[in-house]
Amino acid sequence: MFWLSIMAAGICLSCLLWLVFQPWAQSCSATSSQQNRGVLRFVWPWVQALSQVCKPFISWARRRRLGQLLSLSAWPEDWRPEHVVALQLLCFILGAVLSIGALFQYAKPGLPALLGAGLVAGSVLACLPVQHLRRRAKERQLAMLREFPFMLDMTTLCVEAGLNLQGALIQAATHGPQGALMSELRRAQTDMRAGMPRIAALKLFAVRTGLAEVQQWVMAMEQADSLGMSLGPILRAQSEQRRNERFLRAEKLALQAPVKMLFPMVVCIFPCTFLVIAFPIVIKLLSADF
Repeated sequence: MFWLSIMAAGICLSCLLWLVFQPWAQSCSATSSQQNRGVLRFVWPWVQALSQVCKPFISWARRRRLGQLLSLSAWPEDWRPEHVVALQLLCFILGAVLSIGALFQYAKPGLPALLGAGLVAGSVLACLPVQHLRRRAKERQLAMLREFPFMLDMTTLCVEAGLNLQGALIQAATHGPQGALMSELRRAQTDMRAGMPRIAALKLFAVRTGLAEVQQWVMAMEQADSLGMSLGPILRAQSEQRRNERFLRAEKLALQAPVKMLFPMVVCIFPCTFLVIAFPIVIKLLSADF
């Protein structure tokens, strides 16, 4: 019986090692664009393997939200919503195993406490991939919002100089600062050269940016194109409006700064100031003879 137990344990360990390292072996034998992706290349084999398991359990609403996040954050195109969910599952397993192992090693609580700690730690760690995508998307949108007035100025200048809208956009993408907005604009120009109508390409450009300002500009261009209006005055008005909005956002952030500084001042600075002022007074009162 002893040898049978050892054989059963060895078979279980072999199956476990095969399940763990089989995705890595398949990834090493196949050519994948994920091999040159920094830190994610180490977890990509297991993400790809778990994505097939997670795919049937993802609702269409969640799939749409994750797809929008992947598009807004300019994540690689071969990543799908099921890959993000698989990465969340890996983070959950990692957090649960690490927390249970640490508590069992140092505190040794009961089984309910171990399971509760593993569930909490795994849930917190599972939220990190989506939070990273949201932060990356927000930073990218802020960068595009800062570049948008310059793109409008370049486009307005080229249109007033005699170019059509497509030629003005080409000049703006060529001579504009390198950034997320210009890369999306070059992608829209690639769609135009591939045969897509100009307004349809610009609408896709607005969807990829996720900015209401860009969508308003595209709607104005569509209306001007359908009515045969001159683009120069419309572009000039759009440019001035975007710059005014930029100054208003800067003023709003400047007005929010004192409110954001209030909590650190009350919690960190004021107690230290009161301590420095009150300490000599307290010492004198304690040393005085009444």
